[in-house]
Amino acid sequence: MRILHTSDWHLGRSFHREDLLSAQAEFVDHLVETVKAERVECVLVSGDVYDRALPSVDAVKLCGEALKRLADHARVVLIAGNHDSAHRLGFGSALMDASGVHVRTDFAAVGEPVVVGDAAIYGVPYMEPELVRHEWELDDRSHAAALAEAMRRVRADAARHPDMRTVVLAHAFVTGGEASESERDISVGGSAHVPASVFDGVDYAALGHLHGRWRITDRVRYSGSPLAYSFSEEKHVKGSWLIDLRADGIAAEFVEAPVPRPLARIRGRLDDLLADPALDRHEDHWLQVTLTDTRRPSAAMERLRRRFPHTLVLGFEPEGGAAEAVRTWSGRVRERSAQDIAGDFVAEVTDGPASDAERALLDEAFQACRRREAMA
Repeated sequence: MRILHTSDWHLGRSFHREDLLSAQAEFVDHLVETVKAERVECVLVSGDVYDRALPSVDAVKLCGEALKRLADHARVVLIAGNHDSAHRLGFGSALMDASGVHVRTDFAAVGEPVVVGDAAIYGVPYMEPELVRHEWELDDRSHAAALAEAMRRVRADAARHPDMRTVVLAHAFVTGGEASESERDISVGGSAHVPASVFDGVDYAALGHLHGRWRITDRVRYSGSPLAYSFSEEKHVKGSWLIDLRADGIAAEFVEAPVPRPLARIRGRLDDLLADPALDRHEDHWLQVTLTDTRRPSAAMERLRRRFPHTLVLGFEPEGGAAEAVRTWSGRVRERSAQDIAGDFVAEVTDGPASDAERALLDEAFQACRRREAMA
């Protein structure tokens, strides 16, 4: 059987205020053409269909068109990611089953497969550990514990169908992949990392959440997002995995997606950047520019955009200076968790680090926010 694994569409997302909806529509065109040309039997969408729990009208319209067009040629199995509202995305799922679009957003149903040909396909949506821990009576509130219990249920059902292939969609941070700057942190409520061994024995695990394509093992892979959503993804190759399930294993081919505009990050003194002929190739790129002049140049963005009209982000790190003092706020917090940032705030306003009791209260508050988001 031939399947196409895609994920993390993030419909409705912009890129530093640049509207990406037309580029996302081009990706949908590409996806439909790939399904037709490669005679794909089932399309797997491994979560984060939308960029936020309350997507825009245009994003919802594009999603509806995409699913309708894909369903004209193949079955579709789709799960909710951490950006999606499980309740909203799952609305009407029982009715959509009849059309060949199978939306799986309820963690309680992870052991109920969608049967396509000789494959039993199990959708494991993003699961907030604190929400499933009580329902499933788990001792540990980590993502690994939640996913391990989900896979126990999958294996219990798969044992009843020994002649069928087992395919799993999951939205999680599996060890072996590498995060970029555009994924939302999911570490609140326990460790975010999940070992790849949790998928041992399945014929294929189609993962979502990380925005780069990653081959964790031959049978466990991330397709990544179809578009770049941060400058940290400038070297990513975007697309989908075309997977053939064979008697002797799988055959995998990566199908590259169209690139609306290349990305690049450049740095140096302003006058040097404006005069360097080697940078001609970046004149049509979206750019993140870091200036290293010893003093901040005047009208820097205006001067840059005369040569590089698609400059989107401008930073300033003077040579020999204290770069941390002039980094943007987003740059300073990019690699820090929400809890650490909140702890810094407590330290700032109380003139001392957060106590254990204060950190426990912050942890409880973040968990409550996550539960509310997951139930939205």
